[in-house]
Amino acid sequence: QVQLEESGGGLVQAGGSLRLSCAASGRTFGSNVMGWFRQAPGKEREFVAVISWNGGTTSYADSVQGRSTISRDNAKNTVYLQMNSLKPEDTAVYYCAYRRGSNWGSSPLVWDYWGQGTQVTVSS
Repeated sequence: QVQLEESGGGLVQAGGSLRLSCAASGRTFGSNVMGWFRQAPGKEREFVAVISWNGGTTSYADSVQGRSTISRDNAKNTVYLQMNSLKPEDTAVYYCAYRRGSNWGSSPLVWDYWGQGTQVTVSS
């Protein structure tokens, strides 16, 4: 199994930036993709960003496109989400996700492992 632990969340003023980190451990060898989802109070968990195993392909939700960058450092078994120009509507618990293989989707149902989440709060 794979364990994921997020960090880097916190309280930030609108227009500010945060960098979230997700450290993976366990049976992380082999092909995989990693991504970020978020869930606001009373809302469903939604896709934010995904990155391929070698970092060559990324995809973003329209809501964060142009403001966020996902990256990974396989030597550190870590994936990052740099978020800039944060808005109050970005407030949510952000979850790191992991999927075996090379395919991915925006539905959280297809992902294999999840972290505990890190809170991001953006004040207006």
